[in-house]
Amino acid sequence: MNRELIKRVLSSIILLPLVIYFIIKGSYYLIFFTTICFLVASYEWHKMVKKINYKLLGVIFLIFSFYSFYESTINYLWSFVFLVCVSTDIGGYVFGKFFKGPKLTKISPNKTYSGMIGGYFLSLILTSLYFGWLNHEISMYWFISIILISTVSQVGDIIISYFKRLSKIKNTGKIIPGHGGLLDRIDGMIFAFPFFYIIEMTGYLF
Repeated sequence: MNRELIKRVLSSIILLPLVIYFIIKGSYYLIFFTTICFLVASYEWHKMVKKINYKLLGVIFLIFSFYSFYESTINYLWSFVFLVCVSTDIGGYVFGKFFKGPKLTKISPNKTYSGMIGGYFLSLILTSLYFGWLNHEISMYWFISIILISTVSQVGDIIISYFKRLSKIKNTGKIIPGHGGLLDRIDGMIFAFPFFYIIEMTGYLF
């Protein structure tokens, strides 16, 4: 296990309980946590992109994204989206490193088809276990939503990678050891939460 991977694992072990703590505490704790994350993400986006219209559109999108996340904490559905995104990221990383194979896109050279499949596979497995723990049956609607959210998460990862490539940078920042910037860590989530929020509001799947 190389040093970067050790940093990545340790950072996740430290940050994950902290994130869950703020969400469970709710109220002003959650507002404070969400606001800080939004400001950091906005700063990283501002530093990364060059065109003023991209800067403005990005901040507007981040406002909606973090609002969607905040709203999802009210009915505790945040855990579902969060788990799908995290397991998609882990599955993509592990399967991609282990199986390697053809590249998925030139935008993000580290992305492979095996990683994409691994993201779907692990998100389905872990979410199934989570639903089983909750004694909740996975219907076809939930199955489809897992696939869709995992897809959106992976697309979001590629979109942020595209802007990093345009800016000729590897990471959006250095705030999280082993991961880089906050946007590097939540790139899939900032797209998945708005997508889930829209689906939930329109009632197409739920």
